[in-house]
Amino acid sequence: MGHMATKKLRLVFLVVVLVTLAAVYFNFPKIPINFAIGSFKVDTTIGGDKLDWEIGSLHLQRDLSIRRGLDLQGGLRVILEANVDGVDQGARDDALESARQAVERRVNLFGVSEANVYSSRTASSYRIVVELPGVTDTEEAIELIGQTAQLDVRELDPNAAEGEFKFIDTGLTGDDLKRASVVFDPQSGKPQVKLEFTAEGAKKSKEISERNLQKTIGFFLDDQPLSIATVQSVIEESGVISSDEFKLADAKRLAVQLNAGALPVPISILSQKQIGATLGSATIQKGVRAGLVGLVFVFLFMWFYYGVLGFLAGIGLIVYGLITLALYRLVPVTLTFAGITGFLLSIGMAVDANILIFERYKEEIRARKDKRIALELAFGRAWDSIRDANVCTLITCFILFNPFEWSFLNISGMVRGFAITLALGIAVGLFTGIVVTRTLIRLFYR
Repeated sequence: MGHMATKKLRLVFLVVVLVTLAAVYFNFPKIPINFAIGSFKVDTTIGGDKLDWEIGSLHLQRDLSIRRGLDLQGGLRVILEANVDGVDQGARDDALESARQAVERRVNLFGVSEANVYSSRTASSYRIVVELPGVTDTEEAIELIGQTAQLDVRELDPNAAEGEFKFIDTGLTGDDLKRASVVFDPQSGKPQVKLEFTAEGAKKSKEISERNLQKTIGFFLDDQPLSIATVQSVIEESGVISSDEFKLADAKRLAVQLNAGALPVPISILSQKQIGATLGSATIQKGVRAGLVGLVFVFLFMWFYYGVLGFLAGIGLIVYGLITLALYRLVPVTLTFAGITGFLLSIGMAVDANILIFERYKEEIRARKDKRIALELAFGRAWDSIRDANVCTLITCFILFNPFEWSFLNISGMVRGFAITLALGIAVGLFTGIVVTRTLIRLFYR
């Protein structure tokens, strides 16, 4: 092997080591460290489910705990009745579907993952069923998904009597708002809500902010004051709402409410019920245990059947497990029982590439090829089979996940959970099978 090839190989190995260490960092359990040596004391913790980084003025906080679906942690089920009396008979199904999509959008903005939102129609009723995993604040959730959400911006009435605090309409409404999102002030690090307007909204916003500089305006939702702010500068395409009293949760809630939009038909709440986990934490523990047992058995099989090559492939499989779990935390992936099934299935598939390569290697050895040349040929010639098999499975995962919400395909949250965990497992398995294992074999197999 030439000098340049060796240098490149070591660089790839370094990248593999860094990726593995990063995965270990994100998966590391919370461990307290508390000791004292003389006057030197240490009282801290490492690892855990919270990411808290400060890089200059940027403060990055992230919850790394594994999210669980409705079947594993329980949640809230709400049944909504859509009033379609004012809609033509032929357009009622479309109105119900539009209402369902609007409610689903609000649920997603509320931050609930793997929620089930589906419509249910009988001869005389049009209903929307909402299942929210892990939701404990029942009133807040119901308020969000059930409100009509008519947003408008108002300014102080210049003709009001002295001392009277009266707002009048400006003509800027939720229809002029393109998007609201949470950002952080680069100077103070405090949360703000950034508003992005449509082209027509930008014109209105400019006129309103120019005549209200250093004056108070109000954001109203269903005639209720949502936020009262002072205009600090002229706002056109975008601006921010900030407050010294803003906490991150307040900013997120305000962004959700601004983004929620109006429902196409009135809806009312028929029933609400907290539901318990159908499977619970015991299933998670058994699922994790099954995954670990699966990893161990596959590792042992590869080691005993293929020797040193199998042992190196087993190390790649351990790296696969670490990276996959880290991705579940970072994406984040909401695990349902179906999702756990997808993960367990992907463990077996993760080693398929190695088996194809090693069997091809045996064929090259039987053809009396040099071992190093035989390995390179095995990796190269097995790639077509590996690629085709995994691309077919990824296409199936795409169809099951249905990211474009095609009505003629599945929209079940649990099936989507299975699809995303299987797809992630295949992608990581390809990386560990082709890159990690190949690098380890090139470096350490003699």
